[in-house]
Amino acid sequence: MTGARSSLRRPAPPDDAGSKAERAYHAIRDRIAARVYGPGARLVLDRLARDLGVSVVPVREAVRRLEAEGYVVFRRNIGAEVASIDAARYGDTMEALAVLEGAATALAAPLLDATEVREARRLNRELGRSLARFDPVRFTRLNHEFHRVLYRRCPNARLLEIVEREWERLAAIRRSTFAFVPARARHSVTEHDHLLRLIGTGAPARQVEACARQHRLATAEAFLRHAAAAEASAG
Repeated sequence: MTGARSSLRRPAPPDDAGSKAERAYHAIRDRIAARVYGPGARLVLDRLARDLGVSVVPVREAVRRLEAEGYVVFRRNIGAEVASIDAARYGDTMEALAVLEGAATALAAPLLDATEVREARRLNRELGRSLARFDPVRFTRLNHEFHRVLYRRCPNARLLEIVEREWERLAAIRRSTFAFVPARARHSVTEHDHLLRLIGTGAPARQVEACARQHRLATAEAFLRHAAAAEASAG
């Protein structure tokens, strides 16, 4: 009886399936970002499991997570593939967002209070600190939070609704552009500082709008240059 109670109290061996899935996720995502696995590359689960020294279960979990983040797509009769970006669709969405968000930011700027400006500055400092150990998905999330602080006080409800919809459309195309153009992230932080200076000094609306619009277009241009170069090298 004592032995039975003792066995009941004995702790179960640690289950590190979650940590294995996390490691698999980061390894596969990093290889996608580095273009070891380029757009359209098949991700064969058992092969990935052998390469990473784990079972198929954590690899499957990692690939499902990457699918949710837009890095991977599943195709009938083929399986998991690295997702491609439709450059034309991406360019159109970014151009529309540049115009709309620029206008929304300019309209919101005079309505921002000191707390909101401090929050935007805090987020941009966090973006700057994140450059040392760059995580493109996290950077994109923080980047959206930063911009949302600046445009969410837009008094035009219809414009605000459209801006939010375009951000959602952009996420559906690709969760993180910065995975493909990581060098763009540092310029983005610097441009945020300039935008915050304009807002903080009460610059005219047209200057705030132009700055916000050009900032968004610069990211689009960096990615489209990357996409064109990749296509040329592939051809």
